[in-house]
Amino acid sequence: MADLSVTCEDVRCERYGAGPTLLFRLRIDESGEDPIHAVSLRCAVNIEPRKRDYDSSEEELLGHLFGGRDRWGHTLRNLRFANVATQVPGFTDSIRVDVPVPCTFDMEVASGKYLHSLRSGSVPMVLMFSGTVFGKGTNGFWVHQIPWELEADYAMPIEVWQRLKELYFPRADWIRLHRDTVDALLRYQSRHAIPTWDAAIGTLLDNAGEVTP
Repeated sequence: MADLSVTCEDVRCERYGAGPTLLFRLRIDESGEDPIHAVSLRCAVNIEPRKRDYDSSEEELLGHLFGGRDRWGHTLRNLRFANVATQVPGFTDSIRVDVPVPCTFDMEVASGKYLHSLRSGSVPMVLMFSGTVFGKGTNGFWVHQIPWELEADYAMPIEVWQRLKELYFPRADWIRLHRDTVDALLRYQSRHAIPTWDAAIGTLLDNAGEVTP
């Protein structure tokens, strides 16, 4: 039977993906006697906000997600970042594989809001695994289920996330607007001869007394 352990060694940006993608480098070790024929691996990636400190600017941006710092004892809960699956080829003893994790910059998603708010340091993550191991021993092929308690901790440098954003959408973030709001902004742009969405919203913020670059 399989006896697996998993370590997350690194994460990097996929430069040529169809969409924003992070590649998590995993090392999978197997201490059993039989060679592994294949692994159908599922991975749930969670962010663990309690496992790091936050400066005052980060605290201000995180207020819309967790409330004031006095409430963080109750509101700092794990955030789901991704659910992915990958196929691991056969190996003996150990293997390294890259697991592609598609990413969203949608500010309506809790993980998107959280990552946008961080300015430095790392993102504490836990990768939780399940799936099926296929092996071959002296008695023929066997199948073993991976329990969910198989986990790997990883602290992803926030610079990796920022680099991914700049790679796919330089100096931009995504927000969702109601269609009526979009129509109103188009009329506002037309009346005031404002060329872009960003400039229109910036003008409205300036008129409201908010300082924008």
